[in-house]
Amino acid sequence: MAARKDIDGSASVPEFYGKELRWKREAAGLTLQDLVAGSFYGISYLSEIERGTRRMPEALAQHVDRVLKTDGFFERCCEDVRTAKQGAHAAYFAPIADSEPKATAIEEWCNVLIPGLLQTEAYARALIHATHPLEPPEGVDKKIRARLKRAQLFEASKRPEYWATLHESLLHQALLPPEDMAAQLESIAALARRRRIVPQVLLRNVPTLPFTALPLMLMEFDDQPPLMYTEGPYHAADRGRSGPREALPQGIRSAQGRRTAAGGVPLHDRASG
Repeated sequence: MAARKDIDGSASVPEFYGKELRWKREAAGLTLQDLVAGSFYGISYLSEIERGTRRMPEALAQHVDRVLKTDGFFERCCEDVRTAKQGAHAAYFAPIADSEPKATAIEEWCNVLIPGLLQTEAYARALIHATHPLEPPEGVDKKIRARLKRAQLFEASKRPEYWATLHESLLHQALLPPEDMAAQLESIAALARRRRIVPQVLLRNVPTLPFTALPLMLMEFDDQPPLMYTEGPYHAADRGRSGPREALPQGIRSAQGRRTAAGGVPLHDRASG
């Protein structure tokens, strides 16, 4: 757990929120451990919320309000903090981007697009132009900077174990000119050679499981419940924030293993072949 430091509540909405949380907790005579007791979150998670560096999940806010008897204050203010920390990401995805650097393990199944954490600038730009054709140049650049910043977690000394399973069909999609697509695949292969990630390709002739019709991300943490995220053209959903590991559907991890073992080949083999 990080050392205690003074919080400047005037610096940002998250820090104002965190300072109020610490004041209420200490006024009640509770330690961090006392306040998280009975939730599925760790003391380091709550400490980072108090310092304004982490989001307050709704389930934890409800727990805090019950323990501190604050009449729903922290739950009501969650949205203000989420908006303040959203940045260039879509509102539905901002909590996921915020969680990635905190994860101990990230596993992705990618059936349509190269995952955001692995995208080059050229790939991200082409995708943003396709999905936001009227976005002004400054908005496009802001989105690209936010997307590329996410990949900095691969250079951190304490980084998550990252495993990506890519369907072979997305390697042949003409989203980019051949030279740019080659650079995209080489970027992924280079991360694999540096042992930052474990990418594999599921061959087109290998059967997939029913739930693999949509992309899927699984994240695990030391101090919060595991998280599952998926999205489609008109929806995005996450699950697992308010419960233990069993909150995720049974068999998801074994399904991931079966999919990988069923014919996935290392991406660097595909790139060199």
